[in-house]
Amino acid sequence: MFILKSSNSISQVARLRSPKFRQTGSNCTLSFWYYNYGQSVGAAEMQLLVDGLKHPTVLWRAYYNEGNQWLKAVIQLGRLSHPFQLSLEKISLGFYDGVSAIDDITFENCALPPPALSCEGPNRFWCRDTKACIDRLLVCDLVDNCGDGSDEDNCNPDLQCNFENGLCNWEQDVEDDFDWIRIQGPTPTVNTGPLKDHTTGTVRGHYLYMESSEPRQFQDKAILLSPLFNPSGNGTCIFRFHYHMFGKQVFKLSVFQRTVSNTKGWLLWYKFGNQGNRWIRQTLYITSSSKPFQILVKGIVGDGFTGDIGLDDVSFLGCTLYKGNLPTISTTTSGTSVPATLPMNNCTEDEFVCRVSGHCIQMIQKCDFRSDCSDKSDESACVMEVCDFEDKNQCGWYQPALEQMSGKYSIHTTNIFKWELGRGANLYPEQEKHCPLIDHTTCTEEGWYLFADSSNGEFGHIADIATPVISLTGPRCKIIFWNHMNGSTIGSLEVLCKTGNKTSKLWTQSGSQGPQWNRAEVFLGIRSNFQVIFRAKRGVSYMGDVAVDDITFEDCSPLLISGRPCTSEEFTCANKYCIPKDNLCDFVNDCADNSDESPTI
Repeated sequence: MFILKSSNSISQVARLRSPKFRQTGSNCTLSFWYYNYGQSVGAAEMQLLVDGLKHPTVLWRAYYNEGNQWLKAVIQLGRLSHPFQLSLEKISLGFYDGVSAIDDITFENCALPPPALSCEGPNRFWCRDTKACIDRLLVCDLVDNCGDGSDEDNCNPDLQCNFENGLCNWEQDVEDDFDWIRIQGPTPTVNTGPLKDHTTGTVRGHYLYMESSEPRQFQDKAILLSPLFNPSGNGTCIFRFHYHMFGKQVFKLSVFQRTVSNTKGWLLWYKFGNQGNRWIRQTLYITSSSKPFQILVKGIVGDGFTGDIGLDDVSFLGCTLYKGNLPTISTTTSGTSVPATLPMNNCTEDEFVCRVSGHCIQMIQKCDFRSDCSDKSDESACVMEVCDFEDKNQCGWYQPALEQMSGKYSIHTTNIFKWELGRGANLYPEQEKHCPLIDHTTCTEEGWYLFADSSNGEFGHIADIATPVISLTGPRCKIIFWNHMNGSTIGSLEVLCKTGNKTSKLWTQSGSQGPQWNRAEVFLGIRSNFQVIFRAKRGVSYMGDVAVDDITFEDCSPLLISGRPCTSEEFTCANKYCIPKDNLCDFVNDCADNSDESPTI
């Protein structure tokens, strides 16, 4: 069928109607091929007209010229229990120039399940009137799969919610960034979110959705909390829900389970990215043998406004409600451990007390890459000489910005641009394009590295990770590390030296360096009372994580003056230290007092 232009009168409508259908089964889909081509061909839409409903439900729209080609449209009709018709409408706003056509209309899986002679087995359910034999997982899931409603009779209303009359016994989390919204019909933004709910399949029905337009920002979270459930013992509690993830910038929907009320819980399931314009059913088996638990459904906003996520028809099977409250965890404000009392000592305030012996050493000997105490306690709260992050240890490196914030908002440090430990095994599907799949130490997906996660924060934000103060280094000291900078919007990585309140830049690299680990070496030389800082700057989007691994401080312990006389091959420094004669006048302060670089030599 196609439309031929007849005249240019204002707002002409061409309408093609289907025959009337009595009902459809729950898996019904309609597909057709369409052609919408021309300079001002205008929009077309497919509407659902249900008996007894005043307003039509829009099922599909083509907005504009889509090229000289046939395209396929697939529409999910689902269970429609009342008689209905379909109407394909083409509207011309005065000037129509183009060709609109439709062909090959197909209905699939639209019949109700056929009657069965018998229905044996614990996992089957025999429908009362239609005599169909269906899977027990379809019972009490808010969808009339039988066609006579018998699979939805005698269900516990506390274990299901279709959002037609509110949130039932679900609640909005108060610790998240914004709330899920209850709505009828399409979401406000075009080309994202559902056009109708899942329960009724029309604009009359309600569902929940997560709005991703302004003022929402990338990685904002909306969390929905289930009622509390008793431990399932040896049985299994089953959670069913329908989700809708349609839009170019849809980010992530995940389900967590928790047994402690002020925690995030553990991940049961997640989905990432655009899943098409349809409601998808998901079934999760939940085991919790010993403690009462709660389910969290969490939606996360993507990098733009076409990222609305829908949720409808949530139900539990084989679960019982819990009447009490979940326990909470109390945390200390600082989270630091206090050292035990010091041993007896005669040290002054300017000296460091060795933890075991009580021996005194100079403060300049603490954190200088040389153990001066027999128990090595002078190097214990310092940066480690080699760090590969393998035992998930940050080796003394810490994030100054997080420490300042943790007092104020320990809960909300999640959305900020910061360094964190990661590994290939834990990446999301999209992250694999711009975050290392393998670490540098073990070259496997299981190996750990440190990365600045650019799915948090905004353009230009910086993340610093610093060493504790290093007292003194030797003349040959350098820092060697491996870095991974791959992605279309990589920002930059800098190595800084901070002494007191003065910070200087020692090394910098910006932009994508390819999908591999690259070695970098930064000369430090003799310095005292300073910190080394790795600074990542975020690029314009989340497509660019900066990672580092295998950070090594090489030859960094300060000079030890042995007191022996120097040989004929060596130069005697003013401080009596011996260095090879090769090292004279080479612009490096090898003696630590600059006497090997004196103009008098």
